[in-house]
Amino acid sequence: MTIPRVLLLIGLVAQLAAQVDVNTRPRRAERSHDFDVLHYRIELSFNEDIRSFQGKTDIRFRPLRDGFDTLVLDAETFRVTSAGTLRFEQSPGKLTIHLGRAYRYHEEATVTISYRADNVSIDPTAFGMPNGYGLGLTFKPATATRPRLIHTLSFPEGARHWFPCYDHPNDKATHEIIATVDAGYQVIANGVLRSVTINRAKREKTFHWAQSQPHSTYLYVFIAGPYVQVKDLKGALPVSYWVYPKDAPHAERSFGKTREIIDFFVRELGYPYPWPKYDQITLPDFRGGAESTSATVIGDNTIHDARADQDFPAHWLVAHEAAHQWWGNLVTMRDWSHTWLNESFATYYEHFYLKQSLGEDAGALDLLAKKRAYLAEAKQRYMRPIVLDRWNQPNENFDRHTYQKGAVVIGMLRAQMGEEPFRRSIAHYLKKHAFGSADTHDLQIAIREASGQTLDWFFDQWVFRAGHPKLEVSYTWDSGVIRLKVAQKQSELYALPVAIGITTAAGKQVHNVWVRQREELFSLPAATKPLLVHFDDGDVLLKELTFDKSEEELLYQLAHDNAIGRMDAAAALRTRAADPAITSALRKAAESDPFWAVRRDALPAGDVAFLRARAVEDRNSGVRTASLAALNRLKDASLAAFFEERFRKDDSYLAQAEAIRALGNLKAAPALLREAEAMQSPNDVVGIAAREALKR
Repeated sequence: MTIPRVLLLIGLVAQLAAQVDVNTRPRRAERSHDFDVLHYRIELSFNEDIRSFQGKTDIRFRPLRDGFDTLVLDAETFRVTSAGTLRFEQSPGKLTIHLGRAYRYHEEATVTISYRADNVSIDPTAFGMPNGYGLGLTFKPATATRPRLIHTLSFPEGARHWFPCYDHPNDKATHEIIATVDAGYQVIANGVLRSVTINRAKREKTFHWAQSQPHSTYLYVFIAGPYVQVKDLKGALPVSYWVYPKDAPHAERSFGKTREIIDFFVRELGYPYPWPKYDQITLPDFRGGAESTSATVIGDNTIHDARADQDFPAHWLVAHEAAHQWWGNLVTMRDWSHTWLNESFATYYEHFYLKQSLGEDAGALDLLAKKRAYLAEAKQRYMRPIVLDRWNQPNENFDRHTYQKGAVVIGMLRAQMGEEPFRRSIAHYLKKHAFGSADTHDLQIAIREASGQTLDWFFDQWVFRAGHPKLEVSYTWDSGVIRLKVAQKQSELYALPVAIGITTAAGKQVHNVWVRQREELFSLPAATKPLLVHFDDGDVLLKELTFDKSEEELLYQLAHDNAIGRMDAAAALRTRAADPAITSALRKAAESDPFWAVRRDALPAGDVAFLRARAVEDRNSGVRTASLAALNRLKDASLAAFFEERFRKDDSYLAQAEAIRALGNLKAAPALLREAEAMQSPNDVVGIAAREALKR
């Protein structure tokens, strides 16, 4: 489950407004259950005009104890009308069925439950989800941008709103969905389509889908509407994109790397794709994706035109949800407290795919963004262990600690273990727990079994403890020796393996040390004065770092270090007093550095002519947008015509939005602002900027 990156940044600002004491939340434990569901057979029919549905669900199960005579299920929203001939009671959130006799341990039984729901309208906020989230089963009316639809969202506890079930991740079952819908609709669901039956007299179709491998109820999905199927025919695995008819020409742009991504994960994870097909289905009023087994749902805003691809590519989202088909769907966390086993790993492998496909620099920038997102939450809202058993609703576990911090920690785990031991351990974990549930201790055991490495210390400090290291680093050089001082400033000490990259006129050497004490001094050889000392060479660690450097070293770093080092140097140099050497170096980097993020971070403030040139000439929209933002901060009325020109000529929606914001700050071009307000753009970025500008 994930949300778009632009929205992550917007949501983070709002989320960080309030401090939260996570220790005041109630303590939770994995849910116990005295029966194991083997199979659900779900039959559904609908009356869209009155937002109603009827259902019948057969549940085949086996008791986990002797003397089992009462079946208690989760049930919300619908009203049960019968349980066959069995006596039942329905209370808020629960359905209790009296089985009429006592069953033995593992003696199979089946109950049949009929139910209906009228005028369905679920308040998702009552169940811990954001307003507008289509929890359970939702009827969507047609609008100017979408057709009429029916869909489910079962994450995190939405399945209980459309069929009676045991709705917790630690139980897995196979299932069937038999859905009768309008004859003009397609139905997409988990598993394989067994049959489609047409009733011409009633203008209806009945679709029968079957999921033959067990999975958790939050992964069950049903979607109906006049979808168009766009097939990827480049391989044996059936891969399809289901979109609104108008969006079919754009589907390949958004989803076209799906098969490449799946093939990459098969090679990387050492485990074949586990399901019979892979569909991706667009939904309205939904941001990001939800990884329903073999049938991921993705917000329809993922579909974009050709010029949006530079700012709003979808491949990272496709990779994240595809990774979930292993991380979360094949092997599922036993309980929501261990959500990181789903989300951190999906986020990490999303990152790893981007690194392999876009290059080291883009991968490093993506990892840096994840570190910064976590650190913002840690500084301004709360710090908690990645695995925490305190929460009110499951969705509270889906935060920057779970997504971004967990992903960075997995990268650190890989670096600690070594490439091949890590990959063997991951493959062993997936094979050992396939189609089952696991917790973090199961992962630790799998690592020990596959690699022989006991990493309890690593998990204790990074997964089961809150926080991160805050380091102050300095060094001196004299007589061929660098004396590097490292101080840990956080309350609890960390054991940190650190690579120290030292560049001299003779070349670069990397020294590996362990930082364990409050203060440590390392003596490292350097025959000549170092040109550059890079603490945490490779930028693996999650940390806050204070490392003051001379102007001379920062200038060398800006020209010669890796991408993250060059970005750091640019940021540090921009804070220094005006100096011709610094200005010249920043201008050179902003104009010609091979990586766009360095060019962006090196932009010199206040140099109008230079910023205008970069806003026009840079090949990357991120640099052009940043140049416009720097010009905007000058509030120079003479630039109004330039901003109008950039709105007309730039092919980036983000750059256009920045030009509009600048015009708003200058209180200029109201007619153009009204034109921009009506403009269609991804996530309405231009329209939002225009409305903000008009208010000014």
